[in-house]
Amino acid sequence: MSATAAARSILTQLHEVMASRLHAQGKLNQVVDIIGEALHSEVCSIYLLREGLLELYATRGLNQAAVHVTKLAVGGGLTGTIAQNIETLNLAEAATHPEFQYRPETGEEKFHSFAGVPIVRRERAIGVLTVQHTEPRRYEEVEIEALQTVAMVLAELIHNAGLVDTEGTGEGSEFHSGQEVLEGLQLVKGLASGHAVFHQPRIHIEQTVAEDTEAERQRVYMAFDKMREQIEQMSGQAEFGVGGEHEQVLETYKMFAYDEGWSRRINEAIDSGLTAEAAIERVQQRTRMRMREIQDPLLADRMHDLEDLANRLLRIVSGQLGTAASVGLRGDSILIAKNLGPAELLEYDKRRLKGVVLEEGSLTAHVVIVARAMGVPVIGRVRNARGLIREGDQLLLDGDRGQLTIRPGQGATDAFEARFVRSREKQAAYAKLRDVEPYTRDGQRVEVMINAGLRDDIPMLSLTGADGIGLFRTEFQFLVSAALPQRDRQTRLYRDVLEAAGEKPVIFRTVDIGGDKSLPYLRNETTREEENPAMGWRALRLALERDGLLKVQARSLLEAAAGRTLNVMFPMVSEPWEFDAARDVFESQIAFLKMRKHKLPEAIHYGVMLEVPALAEMLDVLAPRLSFISIGTNDLTQFLFAADRSNPKLAERYDWLSPAILRFLRRVVTTTGGSHVTLGVCGEMGGRRLEAMALLGLGIRRLSITPAAVGPIKGLVRQIDMAEIGAAMAGWLANPPADMRATMQKWAAERGIEVE
Repeated sequence: MSATAAARSILTQLHEVMASRLHAQGKLNQVVDIIGEALHSEVCSIYLLREGLLELYATRGLNQAAVHVTKLAVGGGLTGTIAQNIETLNLAEAATHPEFQYRPETGEEKFHSFAGVPIVRRERAIGVLTVQHTEPRRYEEVEIEALQTVAMVLAELIHNAGLVDTEGTGEGSEFHSGQEVLEGLQLVKGLASGHAVFHQPRIHIEQTVAEDTEAERQRVYMAFDKMREQIEQMSGQAEFGVGGEHEQVLETYKMFAYDEGWSRRINEAIDSGLTAEAAIERVQQRTRMRMREIQDPLLADRMHDLEDLANRLLRIVSGQLGTAASVGLRGDSILIAKNLGPAELLEYDKRRLKGVVLEEGSLTAHVVIVARAMGVPVIGRVRNARGLIREGDQLLLDGDRGQLTIRPGQGATDAFEARFVRSREKQAAYAKLRDVEPYTRDGQRVEVMINAGLRDDIPMLSLTGADGIGLFRTEFQFLVSAALPQRDRQTRLYRDVLEAAGEKPVIFRTVDIGGDKSLPYLRNETTREEENPAMGWRALRLALERDGLLKVQARSLLEAAAGRTLNVMFPMVSEPWEFDAARDVFESQIAFLKMRKHKLPEAIHYGVMLEVPALAEMLDVLAPRLSFISIGTNDLTQFLFAADRSNPKLAERYDWLSPAILRFLRRVVTTTGGSHVTLGVCGEMGGRRLEAMALLGLGIRRLSITPAAVGPIKGLVRQIDMAEIGAAMAGWLANPPADMRATMQKWAAERGIEVE
């Protein structure tokens, strides 16, 4: 008999048992008889997880007196091992297994062979189904597959009857709900706690036994067609990466999507009597079990791809295609996803979204840029997060350390809460500085501005008491749009920002897209093939080539700033002619609007982002044409060190307090000193207290930072004597210490300056 026929025979009889009016115990008593007879097995037993132990609940072949008496710890004996590892055991001689435990009350000493499969519900073992024989033999694959299929159906019967521990509660969930700490990559700093919510919600299968096999098969065929259509469309989606990685992921997805073996296994599961959803989940369970045995990381990644596609297929066949955002968050939530687009993140209720955990993700991912602007902590590259976390699990997200605690114990919760309290106390102290102007101890005024990119960021101006917006990233509107934003939409956004800012200045950076910020509607062969997109065809380079894009943005900014002062900054300028070309685009639009008698800005100030080191060599030539320069420390650092900041091996290798960077910045300060040009820093470096102290020591008087950092930096400024730190910095750069960071920390501690 084939595995399909064996399972179908059993399921047909189980369907009748489940439809009967017998009580749960009576049904299970019949189930073990049905399975035993169908598989010609002398013993068939069901163990259920109750009060933290696996209790023998029904048996055919063992002593009936042992029912409800024999109990095993999860991880204890062969049955406990199956539950703990969620794995199948198939042994010709049970006693030879290192975890074997003899229980005399069962009368099992005469049985040699043993096979067991976990009874799994929502990726959690709630019991174990076992069979035994007197003669030593390994069970056929046919028999094991039949047991696995039956165990899946049993899971629903057992759960619906309320026979097992409630998920995630009580002593019985200790193994499955115990505390775990996962490591990840720090993407956006901050602390957050909340319940796990999957961006793509889990599909909970309510009906496992099919009534019409052919109808279920047609549902799967249609789902496969739709999934393959989606895969074919993926090549145009930016979130699938660029270059070789993009092609590799896509080819792997296509390989599985068109794999006849996968679709055949699902069809066989339907033939055995399962619904389409249950058949997909049945095959997926086998995949998960195989994944636990795989040591090869490359092969494991491919199995994860198959898991991802199976989830996609399951959502299609069940008709549940929406994300958690469409349903709405019900409380403080930590979002779990493989990856996420910026537009998807913005769909969530910001009041309840406390943090994000990604299985992938990088420092330069679009979603990370937006999350940082929203003040939402994010950690990425948390391997198999969706497999280890259950929907609703309590989570503690530590974005400062790149850690995630799942189902924390009381000790971990108390320690985390204590850190939260200290953080809130500091925030309250910084909030008192909202209306305090940041003067140093020796009376020098420092401008503290914020970085923004969303309309919702603007209230942070008044909440933090910042001096203005030193960097408004106009590309955010492009990143979260499905198509190129029209001129009227751009104008409306820029006007809203200026009106909300009032008298405070706003510096608009022209669109910085391309390279690693590729957009589906602006992709071309050049951007697709770039091996190093951060140093490629992006920002002003792309905007000057696609001058229609820059012309539309220029007119939108000019019209939005009518009657006001407009501050425009061009990103990634490498040579003076690029600045001149960009300014000419704006001047041509000014002429166009004048000719049509449109109202113009009262004044226009042009500036550049200094990110490309080459520009520093030409500042003496360019400075007379500029009103301001903003040093973009994020890109500048990776260009100076030839170190891709999205590479985890290099992310922490080069310190912002390296003498090489500080000497470079000092040269820029010296070159622009005494001129009319305002010099500032916009980037993460300025938002860290120790690094900000170094920048002040170099002579920087304008910092544009994340809103959350405004209070801490204001507090730092008030502790600094500018002449003192300036003299110290000059000494350190003349004769660099072995560890600049440690030297500066010690210097600050000796003067009572808080830099952490």
